[in-house]
Parts: sequence; C-alpha cells; structure tokens
Amino acid sequence: MIARLFNAPLGDTETAMGVGTVGSSEAIMLAGLAFKRNWQNKRKAEGKTYDKPNIVTGANVQVCWEKFARYFEVELKEIKLSEGYYVMDPEKAVEMVDENTICVAAILGSTLTGEFEDVKRLNHLLVKKNDATGWNTPIHVDAASGGFIAPFIYPELEWDFRLPLVKSINVSGHKYGLVYAGIGWVVWRTQHDLPDELIFHINYLGADQPTFTLNFSKGSSQIIAQYYQLIRLGFEVSVVTQKYVYVSSCVNVTASITENCRENLLVLKEGIEKTERFNIVSKDVGVPLVAFSLKGQSFHSEFEISEMLRRFGWIVPAYTMPADAQHITVLRVVIREDFSRTLAERLVADILKVLHELDTLPSKISRKMGAEDFGNVKGKKVKREKLMEVIVGWRKFVKDRKKMNGVC
Repeated sequence: MIARLFNAPLGDTETAMGVGTVGSSEAIMLAGLAFKRNWQNKRKAEGKTYDKPNIVTGANVQVCWEKFARYFEVELKEIKLSEGYYVMDPEKAVEMVDENTICVAAILGSTLTGEFEDVKRLNHLLVKKNDATGWNTPIHVDAASGGFIAPFIYPELEWDFRLPLVKSINVSGHKYGLVYAGIGWVVWRTQHDLPDELIFHINYLGADQPTFTLNFSKGSSQIIAQYYQLIRLGFEVSVVTQKYVYVSSCVNVTASITENCRENLLVLKEGIEKTERFNIVSKDVGVPLVAFSLKGQSFHSEFEISEMLRRFGWIVPAYTMPADAQHITVLRVVIREDFSRTLAERLVADILKVLHELDTLPSKISRKMGAEDFGNVKGKKVKREKLMEVIVGWRKFVKDRKKMNGVC
C-alpha cells in the first residue's frame, strides 16, 4: 500500500520490497546498509577497493544519519547551509559525489524548517553525472515527515519512485501517518535494490518468514494501527481482479486532515507576521510547521521566548541552524491534527504577552545589576558579545526573581 502511495513501478514483473521499523531511524539505517552492500558488491565485481564508502547529504539532516555513518563506518559528506537557504543545494550535492558515494540522501520535510528539498532537480543533475562517469549513484529520500503529506496535498510534486534514481524511501507512521510513536517504514523500488544476502529467513514459527531488522521483539499494535488508518482514512479504492487500485476521482479523507493542518499553519503564520517582530523562515510548501526568528537586532533571544512560553503551557523549541548558518536561531511550531485554529490564535496571544514582558526587562536588569556589571564595558565589542551580556544578565534577573516569588 505504501509502495503504491509512493508510485513504485508495480506490475507483473516488478515488485517493491519494504519493512516496518521502529521509527525512521531504523528505516534509514536499513536503507543505508542496503546501499552500502550494493556498492560494495559492485566494487568487488569491478576489482576495486570498497573500504571508503560515503553518503552525500545536507547539513540539515536528522541525527540518525550521523548515527548510521558512525555506527556503520560510512563517511558523511555534508553540504553546508547558508543564511536564507536551509536545505541541501542539489548542484553542490552532485559536485561532491564521487566513485565511493553509495547514495545521495534528500529530505522531504527538513526537521529544521519543514521545507521539501528539490529531489527532481537532484535526480536530473545526478542522471547527467552518472551518464558521464558510469557510477550510477542512486538517491534515497528521507520522507520521515513529508511522506504522508506530499501524496495527499501535493500529488503533482515529483519526489518519489517516479524519479528513476530514487531507489528507497523511508517514512514515519508516527508523524503524519496518524499512528502512535514507534512505527516507521522503508520501501525499496524493486527486489534488486535490497540485497538478498541481508535478508534472513526463519521457519520455526510455522512458515518461512523473511526478516531484515536491527531490533528484535516488538509489538504489532502500531502496524495494525497504520493499516487501519490507511484503510479508514486513505484513498477510496475499488476492487479489480482482487487488487486494490486508486480511483482518480476518489474522496481523500487524509487530504482533508492534512489540508486542515495547512490552513491552521497559515493562521499561525499570519498571526506571527502581524506582530512585526519575527521573520518567517519556513516555506508554505512543505511539512505543516512554522519556523520563525526575531527580526533585526534585539536585546533578547529566541531561547528566552521559548523559556517564557513554558509558563503558558507551550513547549516551543528554539535552536541554532547547522554549520555555516549557526548564527541563525529559530523557534519552531509543528502543526498536528489536534492543533486547532483556536490553539493557533491562543499561541499568538501568548507570544504577544511574552514579547510585552521581555520589552520591560532591560531597564529592570540595568537597575538591578548596576553600572559596574552593565555599564562599564571597556573597549570595543562586537554586537553579538553585547547581546550575550544582556542575555546572561536577563537570565540572572529571572533566576533571582524566581527565588523571591517562588515562581517555577
């Protein structure tokens, strides 16, 4: 079902392969192992060295890619980010590909901003390089966040098995697959893309059972829940020769859910923009989330806003961008099915309360710290150093206030 959702070339002579995993972390490691083994087998057959495999990714990849690289001894070649461009640049990625590259990993829904990387452009450029070099470097799509978003509300977007170099895709069922945490999926384009030597076969449970996992015993509740959600909320189907096929004029319940998330995203985005205090970093096309940062120079930081929002019951993470864009700090709000328009409006109101309170803090800090701590700054300092002084002073002020009034 998931292979069909991702437009795998299913037919009488072609069959996709897939496996359920514990989240996308395990899925990515299994996909990486398949790429590594295929590359090694090819290099051995050509009589070439096979001890220095690498993967090309953007610096915005999730930490599980770093885990895979370290655990399974694969070099991770990261494309650095830049201010205003927080995803992998396809041109730079293809430039970094060499004969030891086992795959290029593209992200459909960056963890940092929710943005979809341009997989179609990457495929086009990589086809040209493969034709020129004969390397046949493939693509893996990390669709952990966007895999259950794009097929329903961006069906025309080409990112999946419609592109010939996309050999495997992972997706998280517990993100927008509407299932409890602990379920992920990885699908290979064809049986050939998953080396049979990685698959174990057992028969002591009554029948032959192929298995390809890194974990061991686990429950089946999430798999059953995923099956139910796809049947109950997915595409409407008709039965033809005992096979499910998607009807082009179907009623798409999941699209209604994801479209509602997108509408609530726009409500939140517009509310944040109206404060005139933030820059929106995320894009409209992508995972339903809003990433935003403070405009211009401020005596306060996104980390302070994140901390103060906790008093209103909100856990809004603040974080710095990866290499070459680490001077950018953003706040991120992910829109899920249960995040309603009312909650969006309430969050904007609470952000305004926090901003109003922060606006009063510098003068209070000045009076409390005194000239010896805050006024006698000798020599010239860069603006960021001055900003850090204010942040440290603010934190000290808040800590002292907590001691006085017992606020936690």
